[in-house]
Amino acid sequence: MVSFQHYKGLKMKNKFKHYIKEIITFGFFLFIATNAISLYKSSNLLKEPYPLKTLKLIDNTQFTFDTKKPLLLHFWATWCPICKAEASNIDAISKKYQVITIAVKSGDKRDIERYMKKNNLHFKVYNDKDGLLAKKFHLAAYPTTFVYNKEKELSFSDVGYSSTWGLKLRLWWSSF
Repeated sequence: MVSFQHYKGLKMKNKFKHYIKEIITFGFFLFIATNAISLYKSSNLLKEPYPLKTLKLIDNTQFTFDTKKPLLLHFWATWCPICKAEASNIDAISKKYQVITIAVKSGDKRDIERYMKKNNLHFKVYNDKDGLLAKKFHLAAYPTTFVYNKEKELSFSDVGYSSTWGLKLRLWWSSF
């Protein structure tokens, strides 16, 4: 004969398994949906080779593409919550790879510098105050990331959150 406690324990164990299965299923479909949305949103992005000659950064230095290594070009905004969540990934990548970021419609130089300091970020930033550069790249959402190979050809583009490892793999692949 099964005791009430044993029956209750089996019931709880089955509920736990059910919830775990539901969470995994939800996560899988969320992964598929976010990648489908990213693919759709990136379909209209600029696909041409890297078009910029130089950019004057907020620290008053000039950025020029170093064709000895791939480039990660990252569009973001201080008002974007996904950008804020992804910023530490971009910062980590910028320590080992060629990274330039474009702050779109994020205020003046001081506003961006305060944001960078508050969030302990150190990547290179160009201020696209009016969004003209974002328009040139046909952006519809933020964050948007482009990876160019050494020949300045577009290797990857992505709209939305990207993990550090995902970015590292894209840059590694673009280095060949």
